[in-house]
Amino acid sequence: MMPDRFAHPGAFALLLLLAPVLWLWARAAHARLALPHPPGDLSIRPTLRTRLRWFPAFLRIAALTLLVVAIARPQDVSGKTRTSTEGIAIELVLDRSGSMDEPAADGRQQMRKIDMVKRVLADFVVGGEGGLGGRDGDMIGLIAFARYADTVCPLVRAHEALVELAEDIDVVRVRSEDGTAIGEALALAAARLQKAEEETLRLQSKDEAPADFTIKGKVIILLTDGVNNAGAIDPLAAAQLASEWGITIYTIGIGGGDRYITMPGPFGDRRVPIGSSLDEGAMRAIAEATGGQYFAASDEQSLRNVYAQIDRLEKTEINTIEFTNVDELFAPLATFAVLAAGLEFLLACTFFRRIP
Repeated sequence: MMPDRFAHPGAFALLLLLAPVLWLWARAAHARLALPHPPGDLSIRPTLRTRLRWFPAFLRIAALTLLVVAIARPQDVSGKTRTSTEGIAIELVLDRSGSMDEPAADGRQQMRKIDMVKRVLADFVVGGEGGLGGRDGDMIGLIAFARYADTVCPLVRAHEALVELAEDIDVVRVRSEDGTAIGEALALAAARLQKAEEETLRLQSKDEAPADFTIKGKVIILLTDGVNNAGAIDPLAAAQLASEWGITIYTIGIGGGDRYITMPGPFGDRRVPIGSSLDEGAMRAIAEATGGQYFAASDEQSLRNVYAQIDRLEKTEINTIEFTNVDELFAPLATFAVLAAGLEFLLACTFFRRIP
């Protein structure tokens, strides 16, 4: 059985130095004394000692070779690696009301707000452009809302599945289901996170989460372009409940800030303010009630910058500890080398003894 490794593999270079020494020994062992040739009809049969005259040299070579291998220190290595993860439980809360069907202010290409948001959201979760490295090690869930809030994906650590489910989200097409129930969505997200520990235990029982995974913090990332106009729960009340449960809320307003349209005029084009449908004051109050922050994003690049800031604020710690057990295998080799050298010396003094 081959060892896993040699602690000092350079010791095998000694075999190259032994080659000329062994050659000189072999020449000395075969030195002959010239004697008169016996008559042609006299045959001398070789004795056992003559037939085994190679054996001492073999023992010497074996002893030296075993000694060199012992010096190289063969080892068997066994062990295991344990990874301890302190992750964040994140609920992504995405607005899918009718206003998200409007074009996004993106200088590169015309796309809907909902499509822009889904693309950046996927990069935030699994990694992509804009310095977003993904949220490896975190538990992430997804909630979409218009007039009603629905769980698109429960808290999971298999993020690819979440991204696939997010791709299927689209704006509401039924007028009776349109609206912006921010309070309802926040309350649902907070309730999901409040039971995140139970979800972790369930996943661990199915071997879908590492045994050393612990929840370091709980976060809601709310993204909307409107004001709360549906549902029975006040957004600020939902934020206060989340704060009591130790949940931080980050709010992102799409199209926040002053909005303008370009109008032609007799003296050239002019920018006309049209206001904003987003209640930035309410978004800021929701975030501050839980110790979070409000961010405004007007296009894809600014939205990527927002997610990058949140990424830096909420860090996941992954610690890897490696346990290694090393078994030294040189002792038997050294023992056999000594025994071979001792046997060679004993035979040289007795059975193979030479008279000068």
